[in-house]
Amino acid sequence: MGIQYKHLTESDRLSIDSMLLLGHSQRFVAQALGVSPSTISREVRRANVMDSWRYFAVFGQRVRVARRKSAGHQRRKLGNDVRSACWKHVLAGLRRGWSPQQIAGRLKAMHCAANEPSLSMGYVCHETIYCAIYAQPRGALRTELVKLLRKSHSGRLPRARGHRRFTGLQNMTSIDLRPPEVAARIVPGHWEGDLIKGARNASAVGTIVERTSRYVMLVKLDGGNAGTVLEGFTRRLRSVPASLRKTLTYDQGTEMALHDTLAKRLHMDIFFCDPHSPWQRGTNENANGLIREYLPKGSNLNQVSRQQLSCIEYALNSRPRKILGFRTPAEVFAELKLNNIAGVALQN
Repeated sequence: MGIQYKHLTESDRLSIDSMLLLGHSQRFVAQALGVSPSTISREVRRANVMDSWRYFAVFGQRVRVARRKSAGHQRRKLGNDVRSACWKHVLAGLRRGWSPQQIAGRLKAMHCAANEPSLSMGYVCHETIYCAIYAQPRGALRTELVKLLRKSHSGRLPRARGHRRFTGLQNMTSIDLRPPEVAARIVPGHWEGDLIKGARNASAVGTIVERTSRYVMLVKLDGGNAGTVLEGFTRRLRSVPASLRKTLTYDQGTEMALHDTLAKRLHMDIFFCDPHSPWQRGTNENANGLIREYLPKGSNLNQVSRQQLSCIEYALNSRPRKILGFRTPAEVFAELKLNNIAGVALQN
């Protein structure tokens, strides 16, 4: 895998100091700490005192602390000084009734235009303008700046994520109302569901587990939104006999916003766990851990095909389980289906 990037700690700097003092090379030190030789070389240069050959850990740590403290200020294009050139353009826009987004867009367009000497300081995005206004110390200046905004909120409102803010699932049935037979695993046909997410939560695969047999089904999804989850879970669970799909237990994720429609399609009761209580779906959580051996965190799950998911399903369902008397989930689930068919035949 190669050497992984990491920041040097104060302990690392003390180790560098000791090993270099003992006469070891920078390459040896880098190998001992598990970092790149260039990392050690840069660290030694940063802590060089008056061109001395000697590296002092205490100076290296001081440099690190000082640079981290000033890093944000160096990156910031708008500071507290409203007399700067960039601030003057921002203030002029605000006083004309422009929004920060319009000001930022105008600054960028002017900056990109040919030979605009007044904008040698570059341009800023609208978030930078908002942050600079609300970062001002409380007082007359901050009050004036906030009033110049079209919506003069006293504090910054949270940014919306997506098209609309999630206000919680509607018409949920709590897990407290789930029949006792589900917890006892006496009757088959009770399922638990969840999503496992890929890198940066940009992809997902649905996981559904039958509580009695521990039989796993994986759902190929084009995304993690409610619509794709509805279609994917409907498709997979319809392959199960109706008498073996009694309930589904899920957490309160936004992907289940269409749970009413899913329940009607499948004629299942859907129950929701308490917030932050994954142990209430213990069977599914255990299965997710096994699935992660095949789909590790950080993977792009959009690249995983249905055929690959079927292979993972087969591997998991063909694995003997101690809790099943070393039978496989596939064997137990097949037996449940046979018993179900026999029961239906007797009723008819």
